[in-house]
Amino acid sequence: MALLRKINQVLLFLLIVTLCGILYKKVHKGTVLKNEAEDDSEMPEELEGEIPVVICAAAGRMGAAMAAINSIYSNTDANILFYVVGLRNTLSRIRKWIEHSKLREINFKVVEFNPMVLKGKIRADSSRPELLQPLNFVRFYLPLLIHQHEKVIYLDDDVIVQGDIQELYDTTLALGHAAAFSDDCDLPSSLDTNRLVGLQVSPLFQIPTLTLPLSPSLLPQRKIQNTYMGYLDYRKKTIKDLGISPSTCSFNPGVIVANMTEWKHQRITKQLEKWMQKNVEENLYSSSLGGGVATSPMLIVFHGKYSTINPLWHIRHLGWNPDTRYSEHFLQEAKLLHWNGRHKPWDFPSVHNDLWESWFVPDPAGIFQLSHHSS
Repeated sequence: MALLRKINQVLLFLLIVTLCGILYKKVHKGTVLKNEAEDDSEMPEELEGEIPVVICAAAGRMGAAMAAINSIYSNTDANILFYVVGLRNTLSRIRKWIEHSKLREINFKVVEFNPMVLKGKIRADSSRPELLQPLNFVRFYLPLLIHQHEKVIYLDDDVIVQGDIQELYDTTLALGHAAAFSDDCDLPSSLDTNRLVGLQVSPLFQIPTLTLPLSPSLLPQRKIQNTYMGYLDYRKKTIKDLGISPSTCSFNPGVIVANMTEWKHQRITKQLEKWMQKNVEENLYSSSLGGGVATSPMLIVFHGKYSTINPLWHIRHLGWNPDTRYSEHFLQEAKLLHWNGRHKPWDFPSVHNDLWESWFVPDPAGIFQLSHHSS
């Protein structure tokens, strides 16, 4: 009888221990799930007000990226997270420039881009070798660099932002569109036409100085580059088979508002790489056409499948010709200025350097120096 009582006590003890263990696991599991739920609920809230801006900082033109960053940060109250992309040998210099200058207060991440992803995808025969620099293709790989954001802004380094970047970020992307760009053949809306003043074209082009109520992309001497014909070789069967009219308006990928979910869902990066590979094999486009080494594959992949950016948020072609200037009124209205082309505002000759220089952040290391005369 005593033995039986002892066995019952032991069994009862084991039963109590088992129940306690089960109860502990349930309570602990509930706590873990709660913490995860809280983290999940806090993370989107934290990211909701954060605007990610991707910009590249190449070794020889790092001052451009810093000026662009300074202009963005200075003209908004929004919470900006800058993704500053560079190659491995420049990362420490990028960080030093930011941390030892007036930019030290910005929220930023320095991101390394591995050029090995481009191996075998770029032709070496370019009339403009600078267009083949690895960082020129960072825009193709946005989802590999950005993991926690739904919407992202990508900017070329040769831009200055005069408006509140929040406005650009609020650009509406149509359902199913992975990106928004600026059309090269767009006209300002009827509301803008009377307010915007076009280009003052110099006698270099044998036409008198005049004022045009048109988008600057409609310069007659460059119009061929505003269509697909200016970027793709329509003599090639592969291009003809696309069924895209050569007179179709192109777009400029120097300013992009991108939806990362759609980008990944549509496998945009894989599509771009496919056309890069086809160009290596068939020479479908080249910089001798429209300078479109990075633009051309995007024109193919995004044809008919992109939203548009307000024209004021991408006033471009400032770097096309040092003898072509914008009116002061036009420049005041512009939200973003882009010196795309060969003539950069930190070099000579170029135009409207004063607007760019006002945002320049001196290099703490003294390596990047301005080499132009103010115009």
